[in-house]
Amino acid sequence: MLNYIRSTQAWNSIFRHGIPRDRRTRVMAVMSNLFLHLHPVAVRKSGIRLSFTWCMGGLTFFLFLAETISGVLLMFYYRPVPEYAYADIIGLRAHVTLGLLREIHRWGAHAMIIAIWLHMMRVFLTGSYKPPREFNWGVGVILLVLTMLMSFTGYLLPWDQLAVWAITVGSNMGKATPFMGMAGPFTDMLLLPGGVPLVTVKSDAAYLLLAGTSVGENALMRFYVLHCIALPLVLAVLIAIHFWRIRKDGGISGPM
Repeated sequence: MLNYIRSTQAWNSIFRHGIPRDRRTRVMAVMSNLFLHLHPVAVRKSGIRLSFTWCMGGLTFFLFLAETISGVLLMFYYRPVPEYAYADIIGLRAHVTLGLLREIHRWGAHAMIIAIWLHMMRVFLTGSYKPPREFNWGVGVILLVLTMLMSFTGYLLPWDQLAVWAITVGSNMGKATPFMGMAGPFTDMLLLPGGVPLVTVKSDAAYLLLAGTSVGENALMRFYVLHCIALPLVLAVLIAIHFWRIRKDGGISGPM
């Protein structure tokens, strides 16, 4: 029966090759698979030792998937408006799956920050950023910054006193952004005709971040959209590029 199923047109249209039994069939199986083809067909044995990679790159990706799944589930219960945001967080902690769903998302976020920093440190210490991998190092730095932004935007969503004042402090730092902040360097050099300042209190980096001059309803909605839609989409695309580039660069770099 199994042999008959494997010989049908439907089976062969899905699985182009049989069970990999040698190097050639392994290569063909990897190249024809949507998920596997991002990875190199062969890698250095020394380069995948746990003592070399620390498995931090794979762990970071796993945590990203866990955060995505748990975050989508949380969206069914959370309403990003000041009247309900804090109450919904209290309800998630007290009633929804005994509070486990929010705690998985919360502690997973902390673990992802730790994992990605350890991954970047491992890459730096082992010289894996050197040619021909400097482009992928740049992509990794962008992923690091976006991960920090994910954590920053998610910090406001509980809408408690800690969240509001932490984001207030963080957004005030945006006022010191060069060329884009009211209190930042070189801002006074940007003038419109007639000597009118180009950067004002309603056009600087802090206002762009909060959609206002203080943390309020507009900031909550903006952070929600950034945290749940915009940043995850950009992260997903860059992660795919990151994996694809590892394959093009010959797999994981070996020990120096």
